[in-house]
Amino acid sequence: MKNLNILVVDDDPVTRLMLRKTLTKSGFDVDVAEDGNRAIELMSMRFYDVVLTDMMMPGGVDGIDVLAATKAKYTDTEVILITGYGSIDTAVTAMKKGASDYLQKPINIDEVLLRLARIRKMKALAKNAGDLREAMDITEKNAGETIQQLEITVAELENKLADIKEILSKRYGDADERIDMALSILG
Repeated sequence: MKNLNILVVDDDPVTRLMLRKTLTKSGFDVDVAEDGNRAIELMSMRFYDVVLTDMMMPGGVDGIDVLAATKAKYTDTEVILITGYGSIDTAVTAMKKGASDYLQKPINIDEVLLRLARIRKMKALAKNAGDLREAMDITEKNAGETIQQLEITVAELENKLADIKEILSKRYGDADERIDMALSILG
């Protein structure tokens, strides 16, 4: 599977820079946004596999708003919320609204990389399942067409056999002529 496209959304320039450099160095394609408004703008121009967003940001669009906007536009995008104000209630709310994970500040980059590896694996499994489903649909369609063609061929052969049986069962006429007529039906 290709590397994940990640959008980092955080009003702290140090956090944005640290995540961008570390994730880019780890092979991810990373864009950054300084607030929720910019994140929503970027998502209108590009699909992201993962959005890492801070919970508390200025500008009237917080992490929960970014989560909602992301899920409204791209149901396949995974959203990880990051906050310095961690609470069980906030985590539960975020998960109910579709967040795939929740991290507390200070950010542990190994934890982030572990979560991204899990997301990559889940997306690869989902893609493989989709590919298998598509292959099964094609196989099923081809099998249906083959069965239909076989049914037509069997019906045609049954009709020919009935005609041959009728010709050969007649008691009048020359036997060689009846055999020739029967063979011409097969021909």
